[in-house]
Amino acid sequence: MSLSVAVAGASGYAGGELLRLLADHPEFTVETVTAFSNAGQPLIALQPHLRSLSHLTLVETTAANLAGHDVVFLALPHGKSGAIAAELGDSTLVVDCGADHRLTSEIDWAAFYGGEYHGSWAYGLPELVHADGSKQRELLAGVTRIAVPGCNVTAISLGLAPGIRAGLIEADDIVAVLAVGPSGAGKSLKTELLASEMLGSASAYGVGGVHRHTPEIVQNLTVAGGAGVTVSFTPMLVPMSRGILATSTAKLTPGTTAAQVRAAFEENYADEPFVHLLPAGSYPRTADTIGANTALIGLAVDEAAGRLVTITAIDNLVKGTAGAAIQSTNLALGLAETAGLSTNGVAP
Repeated sequence: MSLSVAVAGASGYAGGELLRLLADHPEFTVETVTAFSNAGQPLIALQPHLRSLSHLTLVETTAANLAGHDVVFLALPHGKSGAIAAELGDSTLVVDCGADHRLTSEIDWAAFYGGEYHGSWAYGLPELVHADGSKQRELLAGVTRIAVPGCNVTAISLGLAPGIRAGLIEADDIVAVLAVGPSGAGKSLKTELLASEMLGSASAYGVGGVHRHTPEIVQNLTVAGGAGVTVSFTPMLVPMSRGILATSTAKLTPGTTAAQVRAAFEENYADEPFVHLLPAGSYPRTADTIGANTALIGLAVDEAAGRLVTITAIDNLVKGTAGAAIQSTNLALGLAETAGLSTNGVAP
């Protein structure tokens, strides 16, 4: 029996990617799509690539329009999900692709986002390893509220958590630099995201520990067993429409060898359908993840610097957002975790 689905924020990039994946999901039927300023327009006018959903019209984003569905996906700007979600009953599975329910610390929310704190929900990064060796997926079965991670957070967390959990890297001097496509910033018109500003250029933003994903990265690596986690995280806009390439480094604990590092990552991700460790000496490209719900990871040990270097590639709109949302929803509903999701990218 098909489950009814509503997608709020369906005219945006994250909403569009959710709809693309949901359209081919064997268990879901998209019945309602909502928007704010674009309400009243045909969905196909805003998402012309979604031909199989051309019968849908965007309606206003209200709790009344979202109520009554089996699953509601919220692809809204931060600060917009909390109030709407509070009006939806517990019988509806609500999946927030925004930031409103990711952070467990109200203090961190106030410092990095501000506004009303709506509490934390079950965290939608199934592959995140905990200090006791369990995985986050075990906490998703049967839940009715899911918070999808930030896309940058996903790349850094997956690239470092196994090393933290195994005690092979230190948690107090983590540095991550990410090349990020502008689709992660949404569809809002911003001068710095115009093609004429971006093409042929790269620029850093959120520099100096102010990016809003910082406390979420610390939160995840602490869950993995890190003590006194500190992260210096710098994202850079580069001229590709989607994708993240995260270069994350951390100090090796004394006596740690490259063989131990590889063994820890291999053990952690051996049975994961969507997180793939590349062979020694191989490193991922964002191009190899486009359209797929995969995270590809390459490892290196910089012996001269005494540091682990991990290179992680994801599609920020799939594994970084919509794919993670659907993967976590599958787990919450007791469906096959891989339902509706592909490990095959699009090339060239």
